[in-house]
Amino acid sequence: MPALATRFTWGTTEPRVSGPHAAQSGAAGPRELVSARLSDEFLTVPIEIVERCVEDVWACAAHLGVDVTAPVVERIAREHLLALVSSAPLVSPPG
Repeated sequence: MPALATRFTWGTTEPRVSGPHAAQSGAAGPRELVSARLSDEFLTVPIEIVERCVEDVWACAAHLGVDVTAPVVERIAREHLLALVSSAPLVSPPG
C-alpha cells in the first residue's frame, strides 16, 4: 500500500543526507530538519502538510508546557502523519 510506505529513522536526530529534501538541510533549524526527515518518510504527503504538522505540534507542545525538543516533536508529528495516511480513502468514490 503506497500511502503507508514509510522509512523510519529509529529515533536518530541526524538529518538524512539523501532523498528529495536533502538539499534543504544546510544551515536549517530544528523545525526544518524535522520537516525534511518526515517528508522523506511520508512521500505521499505534500511537504506543505508535513511542515504545517511540525509547526502545529511544536506550538501545541510549547503551549502545554512540554519540553519542546526536535525528537519529541518528530515523534508526535510522525504519529499525526501516520494517522493522516492511514485515514486516507483507498479508492476514489464513484462519480
